[in-house]
Amino acid sequence: MQTLKSIFLVEDNPMDVDLTRRAFARRNLANPLVIARDGQEALDLLANWPADRPLPAVILLDLKLPRMDGLEVLRQIKSHPRWKTLPVVVLTTSSDSEDIQTAYELGTNSYIVKPVDFNKFMEVAAKIDLYWLVTNQPPDLKP
Repeated sequence: MQTLKSIFLVEDNPMDVDLTRRAFARRNLANPLVIARDGQEALDLLANWPADRPLPAVILLDLKLPRMDGLEVLRQIKSHPRWKTLPVVVLTTSSDSEDIQTAYELGTNSYIVKPVDFNKFMEVAAKIDLYWLVTNQPPDLKP
């Protein structure tokens, strides 16, 4: 039996974590949701990822994080030999053109501005599920 790849959510806002959990639950998403509450915790979790578990299918990364901001997390992920091909979707409230430009320069795979409305967020969750967990064909990443 193949282990389902997780979705790695890097988000410090408890309400957004809850919203994401509820949105994925409504989609009957079976993939586990791994949560890091700040940028440093995200990198620590990746560095200590269990060898018997596949690396995440996708990382959903907020930009406005304590201890280490999302752009620095993105920079470190995309410069790391083992993690650089992990898909990273910036999922943030920032629609600042400089943030968008910098995120793409650092190698984000997608940039999504979080909708405030739950139903619109459900649409975003459905698209994330459909594309990153069903449609996308990633390289074979070793843990």
